[in-house]
Amino acid sequence: MPTRRSPPGSSWTASSPTPVAAVPLETVWAHGSLALGDYRPGRSDLDLAALVEAPVTGPQRQQLTLLHRVLMAEVPMASNLHCSCVERLQLPEVGRDHVTWAHGRLFARPVTPVSRRELSTGGLSLFGPGPAGLVAEVSDQEPAEFIRGDLKGYWYPASAKPVRRLRDIWVDLGLLTLARASVTLQDGRLIAKGQALEVPAELGAPAEVVADIRGRRYGSDPRRASLPWRIRRGRLARTFVRAGIERTLS
Repeated sequence: MPTRRSPPGSSWTASSPTPVAAVPLETVWAHGSLALGDYRPGRSDLDLAALVEAPVTGPQRQQLTLLHRVLMAEVPMASNLHCSCVERLQLPEVGRDHVTWAHGRLFARPVTPVSRRELSTGGLSLFGPGPAGLVAEVSDQEPAEFIRGDLKGYWYPASAKPVRRLRDIWVDLGLLTLARASVTLQDGRLIAKGQALEVPAELGAPAEVVADIRGRRYGSDPRRASLPWRIRRGRLARTFVRAGIERTLS
């Protein structure tokens, strides 16, 4: 029988009733912070990839949407759940869109080269066989090209929007994405967000912004920042991130 492991801080146990499957599952793998050992219950995203036997049908999409909405209503951590349903035969097709639940909705997107690298080198099996031997190894060039495109096409334009700069999540992800990208582009390593917090200082990031991120994401009592600090923090983060992206891409 396939083994199951529950994420740290979850309420699932081996004696818990098995949930009804909305799609014919073969395996469920975790990547991202859970696989990299940096998962923080209630703060980290739970990044999953589910290998399925056949294409997801229209009725199954409706059932998946309902299932996730019920989970979000009953399990607080489910709001951070991201899961792609990948048909086994389509697994080798890089760039192929897959039915995905993320950010509270169902849509289609690819499993990125970075996620594939995480799965192939250290993916965690939550149900069924592990990804080793099923997910092809990813070259250094594939994540590097994806990261450069992501910085140029998404993060650089996003960093110019003033409303986003006031939100904790954009400050955090802007600095940490840039830090992780810098490491991967330099030597091919994928690092967790916790490890990435050590990098911005080396890149000249404002120390007070880095301390703010560390306190909220890893402190025992994260508190909402005052509006004046959020405005100042947003300006500092924007200046650093935009300059860092320009330097990285050049």
